Amino acid sequence: MRSFEEELRRVEPVGRLLSRLALLGKSRLVRGEDNIVRRGPSIIVGNHCGSYKDGASVYLNVPRPLFFTANQEIFVRDQLDRMVRKHLKRQLKSLSGLAYFLVSPFLSLIVTYVSANVAKVGAIPVDLYNHGKHEAIRRCMEYLKAGRAIVALQGRGRVVPSDPNPYVRAFSRGTSVIAYRMFDTYGIDVPVTPVALFGTQIPFLIPGTVRMNIGPPMFISRHLGGGLDDTVARFKDALEAAVKKLLIEILRV
Repeated sequence: MRSFEEELRRVEPVGRLLSRLALLGKSRLVRGEDNIVRRGPSIIVGNHCGSYKDGASVYLNVPRPLFFTANQEIFVRDQLDRMVRKHLKRQLKSLSGLAYFLVSPFLSLIVTYVSANVAKVGAIPVDLYNHGKHEAIRRCMEYLKAGRAIVALQGRGRVVPSDPNPYVRAFSRGTSVIAYRMFDTYGIDVPVTPVALFGTQIPFLIPGTVRMNIGPPMFISRHLGGGLDDTVARFKDALEAAVKKLLIEILRV
């Protein structure tokens, strides 16, 4: 049986092709590449406002094997197909039915390929709706102990106008809990790299610029105090604030 890294190498040509296709028609602007942690355990955390285009942007711009946390629905073909339909409806409104009819043979191939391979390349399924995240946290910790890099984007993959900050939804505790437990249990101070994304919310094929700003790594050890809950709350807030600051910076470019 191939390792996850071997599977990633096997699917890399297709993965890069699909990622470039996801960003078709858009230019890319990336800042902070020197902040990428290229070896050893690492967590990349960022805002998630552009669905699959967020993952494509990170995948194309981080030069190491990456293991994404992902909605568990993408691991099942029928559930992924429903997600695609919902996304089209949200993006194209009344035209979504026609758009799906026109591109359904092509989308069907992509949906089948992704759902068949996402588990093989080591993606970590997360139950977003029933809060059953303990298994995901356990797997993330196993990956980090093995020196891998995981990606934990925050949000539901879309802009929510009613939120105080529509492009950066409130962060969950998960990443901070993982960082705390890695330090408390194993003495590993995992670097957590904040990333801001903008422009990924622009619909597919609509011209625009996808902006990505990568900040310096942050460490749970610098936020310790008061036990797990207090430390996790401080670190979570610090990560969210860092991503918001990076977003403002990249919008000024």
